[in-house]
Amino acid sequence: MDHTADSFRAFELAGWEDPEVVSQYQEHLSHVTRQSVESLLDEAHVTSGLRVLDVATGSGHVAAGAVRRGAESVGIDFSLAQVQLARKLHPDVHYEQADAQALPFGDASFDAVVNGFGMCHLSDPDAALAEAFRVLRPGGRIAFTVWDTPERAVGFGAVYAAIRAYGSMEVDIPVGPNFFLFSDPGHCRTALQQAGFVSPTCRNVPQVWRFSTPDQLFDALAQGTVRAAATLRAQTPKARDEIRAVLRGTVAAYMRGSGFEVPMPAVLAAAVKP
Repeated sequence: MDHTADSFRAFELAGWEDPEVVSQYQEHLSHVTRQSVESLLDEAHVTSGLRVLDVATGSGHVAAGAVRRGAESVGIDFSLAQVQLARKLHPDVHYEQADAQALPFGDASFDAVVNGFGMCHLSDPDAALAEAFRVLRPGGRIAFTVWDTPERAVGFGAVYAAIRAYGSMEVDIPVGPNFFLFSDPGHCRTALQQAGFVSPTCRNVPQVWRFSTPDQLFDALAQGTVRAAATLRAQTPKARDEIRAVLRGTVAAYMRGSGFEVPMPAVLAAAVKP
């Protein structure tokens, strides 16, 4: 791992080891990411009796979903704070602290590897795909979800557009891979094939981010994320006020009944180990 990647990994890990960030992500964002759990498990062909590895498990919802299907599931995350929360939420599921880019498991030891919205937090996602390939048995499947492009995943797209308009993206945080790198289906297919997988597929999964007030989008991003929150903190107070106002208007445009539903679709990629 080069120095830049190492710095980004340390930055991400420090953020996700903060129990308050983990708690806020669970409160604000996990109800979005849970909407694609069943589709993710379907794409990995997770059924009873299979051994499943859930990489970047976060709050543990994907691993728990696999257990509900009768699979033997292991959830791993590089953040001990995330692992502790997952164990609290799902005491019947096995979770470990481990690095997606250096998995502590033997070759060909899983029938499926899944990853829900973890790829954008990795310093070297290609290394994680290579490790997934290594631990899968022949014929095993990988599946992962990421956020769709910023034009479609409106919550994230709106904040970065507002920062560019009223603040600056040139902030003093370690540089990592493009947050939306795997939003491109072509890149997903290429990366999977370069890791050794065959028959890659990619499709969209609809999701919405529900809010009761228009201010909740800014608060959720400022309190329950790492990269976006650090970028917001680096703005001037005036810029933050302007960004908040823009995001308030973004959410208000998606009123549905007494609440708001902001589009946050996922890209779901899958492939097979030959």
